[in-house]
Amino acid sequence: MAIYIKPSIMSFKPLVWLDDSRKRVRDFPTVARQRAGFELWEVQQGNDPSDWKPMPSVGPGACEIRVRDEAGAFRVIYVARFEEAVYVLHAFQKKSRRTPKSDVDLADARYRGLVNERRMKR
Repeated sequence: MAIYIKPSIMSFKPLVWLDDSRKRVRDFPTVARQRAGFELWEVQQGNDPSDWKPMPSVGPGACEIRVRDEAGAFRVIYVARFEEAVYVLHAFQKKSRRTPKSDVDLADARYRGLVNERRMKR
């Protein structure tokens, strides 16, 4: 009996959680946390999440995963444009129509820190 492994399963990017982003996702309600985890897994495989939007205000290639459940709206901001990993910049519960400037600014600062760190390693 031959076993075939789909190549896309073997070629995925690891997740790198910046600062408190992992803790914030873990603090999501169970359903929202599971959905966010599945969507990040899709990104690791090179696929688009089911509900997302680009976040050019954070940086080139930054995107926002949108998760909704009975507890509210949750967001995970990440960047997958770098070859070595998918970087999770920030996660939070959204409580108004607009994404709060403080959350965008925090994700932007982490994005800039990531880019500077990558430059220093070269």
